[in-house]
Amino acid sequence: MARKVKIPNEQLKRYARQEQKRKLNVRAKRMYYLIVCEGEATEPNYFEGLKQDLPKGVLTACQIDIEGTGRNTQSLVDETLRLKEEYEKDRTQPVDKLWVVFDRDSFAANEFNNAINRCTQNLPTIGCAWSNEAFELWYLLHFHFYQNAMNRQQYQGLIENNLRPVIGEAYSYEKNSQQMYALLKEHGSIDNAIRNAQRLAESYGERQDYANHNPCTMVFKLIIELRQLNENG
Repeated sequence: MARKVKIPNEQLKRYARQEQKRKLNVRAKRMYYLIVCEGEATEPNYFEGLKQDLPKGVLTACQIDIEGTGRNTQSLVDETLRLKEEYEKDRTQPVDKLWVVFDRDSFAANEFNNAINRCTQNLPTIGCAWSNEAFELWYLLHFHFYQNAMNRQQYQGLIENNLRPVIGEAYSYEKNSQQMYALLKEHGSIDNAIRNAQRLAESYGERQDYANHNPCTMVFKLIIELRQLNENG
């Protein structure tokens, strides 16, 4: 019977220290995303669905945290910067990519425009996935190109019109649904949504009167960035 080799305690401790250092180095190299949303459920639920659908290995190479705040426009930007500082302090790791997600809704034009300008002028720049008039526009673009101004009440009816033929006439859109990412993936096309959103954005040229860009959504920019993540971060 083979004799067990006893490893000195000092050597075991050295191995433990080396392994701990290796794990810390791995964590430190992870790309860190923080996505801060205006809504407390609608947008976070969608992005959680997308996050879980990313290619295998991405969530090992990248950390993606999603926060729903209930804040809006400029107060959301303030909260985003506060959360960034808090997260970096707790995790002793810098946030590599910071994004905010918010809607125009019925907020004053100057509040909406100023929030976007604060994001673009911040150093480093804060990614700004804004929608005019509401996040649900992103859902609709999975099905068709829409270029007429709409409000959020119209979005609901159009979402139902697009989904009822494929999942049943009893379907009723629920704003805080946890199933929207899965439904849109199965019955719509995220590639079409990206193309349609890009087409809308390009139609406004270089204009910076964002409150008048209706309909328009920059959510596609965040989607593209997340979908391009790979196991190397």
